[in-house]
Amino acid sequence: MDSMQVYRGMDVGTAKATPEERAEVPHHLIDVADPDEEWSVARFQAEARAAVADIEARGKRALLVGGTGLYVQAVVDPMTFPPEDRELRAEIEAEVAAPGGQEFLYAELQQLDPEAAARIEPGNTRRVVRALEVIRLTGKPFSSFGPGIQEYGATVFPVRMVGVWLPRDALDTRIRARVEAMVRDGFVDEVTALRDREGGLSRTAAQAIGYQEVLAHLAGECTLDEALTTMATRTRQFARRQRMWFRRDPRISWIAGAGGLAGNPQVLAPVLLAEWGT
Repeated sequence: MDSMQVYRGMDVGTAKATPEERAEVPHHLIDVADPDEEWSVARFQAEARAAVADIEARGKRALLVGGTGLYVQAVVDPMTFPPEDRELRAEIEAEVAAPGGQEFLYAELQQLDPEAAARIEPGNTRRVVRALEVIRLTGKPFSSFGPGIQEYGATVFPVRMVGVWLPRDALDTRIRARVEAMVRDGFVDEVTALRDREGGLSRTAAQAIGYQEVLAHLAGECTLDEALTTMATRTRQFARRQRMWFRRDPRISWIAGAGGLAGNPQVLAPVLLAEWGT
């Protein structure tokens, strides 16, 4: 349930399961898109639900793992997403690129859909463009498609949801260790190869945590140490947003990881199996 593990070649930076691990247990929705493609939550929703249905049809049980809060909820809850029009989006993006365009379009969003504007930072160009695309395409406020994100009712298929809770200091320690391991495992070389491939990286893929910072380093905008420091900071910020997102969901049963998880996550396996077996 990860918005970036869908991309082929983005392996080290997304902590993707290794080929050996995937040989032992079938994994789905990994390596299903080229890195120059624009992936979407709507596409993930359709393909993930199809994978779950296929697994269940074979008498097996699907394990949904992760990660990206919106993706999790899109799969298990009856959420709908507004349509897309790439040509219209390109037109709006051209308007943004004009002098003063970003401020003008944000003001337009404030006028047409003040609720959506209140949720979107003025500098978040991608979301401003997407909101205006939907408004111009459908004639409806972008915010009208939002209800359901924080509504927790019956799921589209039976699911038992469990979360692992880590103390913040343990989480920070794991994040620092992960950044160091990524560098040792060739993360800079991975980003370089993706940047240099034909087609490069899509806008969505290039904004992934870690990839954005190393791309800035490769462009001479910062040192590698500065890029890694920013990457660790963004990861901690993302982890906090994950905690806030999932804590709102009353359907999740929480298990304390404490110090044991920091050393060996498998110590929680019996607890998880007991939870799912009831």
